[in-house]
Amino acid sequence: MKKIISLLLATVTAISLVGCGSTSTIVRPGKDGFAEGKLGDTMRTYFFDYTVNSAYLCDEYEGYTAADGYELLVADVTVNNTSSSEIEMYDTDFQIQWNDDADDAFDFSLTFYTDDGEALFNNILPGTYTLAAKESRTGLLVFEVPAGNNDFSISYMEYFDDDTTGDTFFVYFEANKQ
Repeated sequence: MKKIISLLLATVTAISLVGCGSTSTIVRPGKDGFAEGKLGDTMRTYFFDYTVNSAYLCDEYEGYTAADGYELLVADVTVNNTSSSEIEMYDTDFQIQWNDDADDAFDFSLTFYTDDGEALFNNILPGTYTLAAKESRTGLLVFEVPAGNNDFSISYMEYFDDDTTGDTFFVYFEANKQ
């Protein structure tokens, strides 16, 4: 009877795990201090996890139009504080890079604020926000990128209070125009 119950429990567990499957991979840095992932991968940093869920290109976002020769890249990002204390996040924590040989082929997200510091557009991650211990937040980062590119990466580099740097994380993806 114990064998039957054990077998039944194992079968139920196996079936329940099939329904919980995920295509996300948790990515940690190698010995070289770099981690590379793709859309949907969870990048595990020293301070938090982050996932670039999706990204697309457009000429205009909620009334804001890209400058001549540029497009807007809109990235949906989830940040999860994995520590036991709160952390302060900034819109400059994440950097966009595009496929170009120039030294300046990168930028930071555009910041849209009202005079009282609130985000101007819906769903935009604010310029500065606090994540409580174990808190997760999903929102958009909007970048202005040169037109004609569709290969990108969003990166994060660990910075510590003693002015040292840690690992660097890259999420590579292709963005298409909407």
